[in-house]
Amino acid sequence: MKNWRDQRLQRIWELVTKGQRIGSDEGLYLYEHAPLGYLSNLADRINKRLNNGKVWFNRNMHIEPTNICIYHCRFCSYSRKFNEPGAWEMNLDQILEQIDQSRDTHLTEVHIVGGVHPQRGLEFYEEMIREIKLRHPNLLIKAFTAVELDFMFRKSRVGVKEGLIRLKKAGLDAIPGGGAEIFDETLRAYLCPDKADSDTWLAIHREAHKLDIPTNATMLYGHLESYKHRVDHLNRLRDLQDETSGFQAFIPLKYRKENNLLSDIGETSTVEDLRNYAISRIYLDNFIHLKAYWPMIGREVAALSLSFGVDDLDGTIQDTTRIYSMAGAEDQNPTMTTDELITLIRQSGCQAVERDTLYRTVKIY
Repeated sequence: MKNWRDQRLQRIWELVTKGQRIGSDEGLYLYEHAPLGYLSNLADRINKRLNNGKVWFNRNMHIEPTNICIYHCRFCSYSRKFNEPGAWEMNLDQILEQIDQSRDTHLTEVHIVGGVHPQRGLEFYEEMIREIKLRHPNLLIKAFTAVELDFMFRKSRVGVKEGLIRLKKAGLDAIPGGGAEIFDETLRAYLCPDKADSDTWLAIHREAHKLDIPTNATMLYGHLESYKHRVDHLNRLRDLQDETSGFQAFIPLKYRKENNLLSDIGETSTVEDLRNYAISRIYLDNFIHLKAYWPMIGREVAALSLSFGVDDLDGTIQDTTRIYSMAGAEDQNPTMTTDELITLIRQSGCQAVERDTLYRTVKIY
């Protein structure tokens, strides 16, 4: 980038390629001024240094025990109240049966998230995890957003540390990154006024890391947030990762507009999605993995994201999630076979690596 005419972009390029950290001002400048080609080249360099051309995926399925939820998030197309059309709640036997009937005999992960059910506390989910582990001892369980954990702990009148210890003892292996939304307090108070705030989300992940429970992190983007809000969000995640090193992956989550209270604002373009992946990779210098959740953005954009710093495409899913299909995602029946994922990765010029929940290699293709 020696011939780049924007001296500030050239300076950022030099800093990042030398392994030095950029600050909030530089992050904002990238969002406001950096061209797509610049971002792709810089993010790809970082990714190759960290992952050497490998793209990770796993064999997973989702369990969504209920979409009945006490909260009122303006961006949500998924939640329902009791007896409302489209509401569901699965009992323990139904949850276990869904796992038993998995089409993939080599499944390595079950991902469990859902609505915050007003009648279900820690004891229900503790038993659920314990029973899954009894039936499927080799299956890794990644479960519960910090928002779900906050409620179940408060309902059962236990502290965060005690609750996490109990869940880990029952068989919890990792925590996903949902519920982070956007950390700016003013914007969050408008978007999701009654659920766990930013400090609570960060505190729960901090405690999980102290207990050697790895977690992921997310950011919901493309709604009412500004670029400053995005940089602030990334900065708080980077600070916590400096402190704990407990985050495994960062997953930008695109706002989808169908069937929610923000539908009139539209959605971000594919170009903006790719720019956001690249800047996330550049800014989060202490995160090894950047995931493109393909059921949210579609297979084609997921393939493109591999040139913008992404090194993980999540997993096979098996058409077991409804969160994004209910919000208007392109793929209404999200499932990809292992062969389809491998082909998509290879066609992008990368090496496909099957992993487990903890990023241990299962097989190199």
